[in-house]
Amino acid sequence: MSAPGRSVAGSVALVTGAGSGMGEATARVFAADGAFVAVTDLRLEDAQAVADSIGDASVPWALDVTNDTQISEVVAAVGERFGRLDIVVNNAGFAAFRSLDDPDYGDTWDRSLAVHLTAPVRVVRAALPFLRNSPAPRVVNIASTEALGATPYDSPYVAAKSGLAGLTRSLAVDLGRDGITVNCICPGPIDTAMTAAIPAEDKDTYARRRTALRRYGRAEEVAHMTLSVCLPAASYLTGAVIPVDGGLMARNA
Repeated sequence: MSAPGRSVAGSVALVTGAGSGMGEATARVFAADGAFVAVTDLRLEDAQAVADSIGDASVPWALDVTNDTQISEVVAAVGERFGRLDIVVNNAGFAAFRSLDDPDYGDTWDRSLAVHLTAPVRVVRAALPFLRNSPAPRVVNIASTEALGATPYDSPYVAAKSGLAGLTRSLAVDLGRDGITVNCICPGPIDTAMTAAIPAEDKDTYARRRTALRRYGRAEEVAHMTLSVCLPAASYLTGAVIPVDGGLMARNA
């Protein structure tokens, strides 16, 4: 029996929301392991900055994941540019807390479902012809521990991320016959732009009270888990929903 591959070197990965935070960290980790990375982001200048810092192993694209036409065009362009597409990482997202009686609740609900739930399935659908021709096709959906529990006033995000975890399991079943694995990463408290506005003292208090490791995580720590489930050696892992949360969900007290 030949040893399964422990590297994504030579693979082509498309990462959404790669202009900052966990998406940027994912792009960097994949490129460092030898993959070619399509760095996509709503703002082309952010994608460009990340791609420029990575070097020749990456190419930037502007991508609004709520625009189905743009998704199809960018995925096709990535396939044409690299001649293949092996890995899709659905990472694009945003945070916006809203109470049920907030006047903007409806808009936040609609946008959350569009970005966090509808967009991933659209990206996967567009990428299917390429994934079916890949020797090690992988889809990774970045959800949240909000898919496993709930924070007050976060119902649009919780609903969308819970749906993404369910979508992951369903796509794993549907695409298993094609050898395409589909897994879901659920980050917990991570230092990113989304959490930058939280005072450091509050972060420290929360982490000590709620996580087993008693600290916030780093974007790179999430990115390395994403890389792990995309390795050729991870060919029998599919439909998994994996917390990367410092033990947040494991700790009762």
